[in-house]
Amino acid sequence: MAESAAILASPGQTVMIPDTDAGCPMADMISAVDARAALAALDGILAAPAVPVTYMNSYADMKALTGERGGAVCTSGNAVKVMRHFLDAGRPVFFSPDCNLGINCSRALGVAHDRIFRIGRNGSIKGPGDPSRGLIFLWDGYCHVHTRFTPGDVAAARTRVPGITVIVHPECDCAVVEAADLSGSTEGIYEAVREGGPGSAWAIGTEANFVTRLASEFPDRGITPLRTSFCMNMAKTDLGTLEASISSITRHETGGSFLLHEIRVPPAERRDAATSLRLMMDITEGRV
Repeated sequence: MAESAAILASPGQTVMIPDTDAGCPMADMISAVDARAALAALDGILAAPAVPVTYMNSYADMKALTGERGGAVCTSGNAVKVMRHFLDAGRPVFFSPDCNLGINCSRALGVAHDRIFRIGRNGSIKGPGDPSRGLIFLWDGYCHVHTRFTPGDVAAARTRVPGITVIVHPECDCAVVEAADLSGSTEGIYEAVREGGPGSAWAIGTEANFVTRLASEFPDRGITPLRTSFCMNMAKTDLGTLEASISSITRHETGGSFLLHEIRVPPAERRDAATSLRLMMDITEGRV
């Protein structure tokens, strides 16, 4: 996210990250080198070149490759719309790095099961149909926070609180999404709970600190985690690391020191990555 902010920053704007160790294991599961090899393999079997749709939870090199190939970045909230844009144009989609989000979006789009394929990190292409007729090719990555949830967790929540509404993030396994009442992005989950009204009961399948925040903000609703699942990388950004970043800005402005953990993206990479990010915004806003 810090890289994306730096990519879109105007001249003179500076982007910093409080803790450089606060990465994303899912983003680590693919690189531009991996994606380039997968796309080359797909180019050899498909009638139309596959276009990359790359989840925001990825590094700048992946966003740059996406822009270079005419593709777009997406979020969990707009992934269906972005994928539909390319499918409607007759372009197969190479979706990475989160396989579960890709599967759930493909099902929401009504793509036939035998036209969805999984690309392994060893380059294998697996699926029930003929890959040359494939429409969606999903990289075999995942979010460890969301793969912990199971259909059994959903059943247990319903047993504990009859009538409870179960809402999960689309990074969960498709069986969990099917068992739940609703699925949605972080923003979508927030809005659903907000609109649910006082007295509503919710079991939420996403990162536990976010569920705790919701329970604190809406104490008149019954909010519990579907299962306690933490992202330790997100937790690395705290008040201490944030204070250190802000203090370095103050010192830097008085000529005292360098900025702490400034994010810089190489110009060529920044140019292509900005293309993919802006295309996402254009698709989402209906400008293309």
